[in-house]
Amino acid sequence: MTLYLKCFSINLKGLMQYKLSFFLVTLGQFLTAFSTFLGVYFMFSQFNAVDGFSYGQVLLCFSAVTMAFSIAEMFGSGLLVIPRMLGNGEFDRALVRPRNAIFQILAARIDLTRIGLLFQAVIVLFYALPKSGVVWTWDRDLTLVLMVVCGFFVFIGLFLFQAAFSFFTVEGLEFMNMLTYGGKEFGRYPFSIYGQGILRFLTYVIPLALVQYYPLLYLLGRTNDPLYMWTPVLSLLFLLPAYGLWRVGLRRYKSTGS
Repeated sequence: MTLYLKCFSINLKGLMQYKLSFFLVTLGQFLTAFSTFLGVYFMFSQFNAVDGFSYGQVLLCFSAVTMAFSIAEMFGSGLLVIPRMLGNGEFDRALVRPRNAIFQILAARIDLTRIGLLFQAVIVLFYALPKSGVVWTWDRDLTLVLMVVCGFFVFIGLFLFQAAFSFFTVEGLEFMNMLTYGGKEFGRYPFSIYGQGILRFLTYVIPLALVQYYPLLYLLGRTNDPLYMWTPVLSLLFLLPAYGLWRVGLRRYKSTGS
């Protein structure tokens, strides 16, 4: 942890060498993210509810997913550049060092400009809290925290899957963006609105529904089953196959010689 904090400090100092650039990029992230929020706003200017969910309830869902994704992209963006590292031979340096390769990749690239997206999500969350109709108790507070924290790990798992596939293709896989960035965009609304087939896929294959739809039902009082509260914890099992594929890819990796 001490070494990671030192790397975090180095990343921060590097960004602060160009303060104006950092501020403008962060501001751009903040303003661009509101285009997604406006899409939800204009939707509800025409409809009172979507699949039975009100405006405030959708915003609660929207903010939790966006917060999880923004934190994952902030601290896990190093995994997204693995294809480039494999192509130019830069990945070889991580393998000859004594530290774990994943740790080195994550510590070397921390995209703090994503704080703009995170700040936007926090604003939407505080706006949604009184409008959602949720009666906030300790268990619902915990459920919301689990949605964000476990959502972060699910997106990290998706980034790790994308990085692991790069060992087999060398180039990045664009279809994975449908699950990473697409997961964030689709997560603006409860996943049930996309149909039962999509909901089942996002439950049993890519467990995004476990950190969004099912705990949301518990928050809104649509179910009193405590299992729905703990579904975000079940989603952490997704990290096991993601790491397993990474290990398989790492064993078959051959240097490009660049």
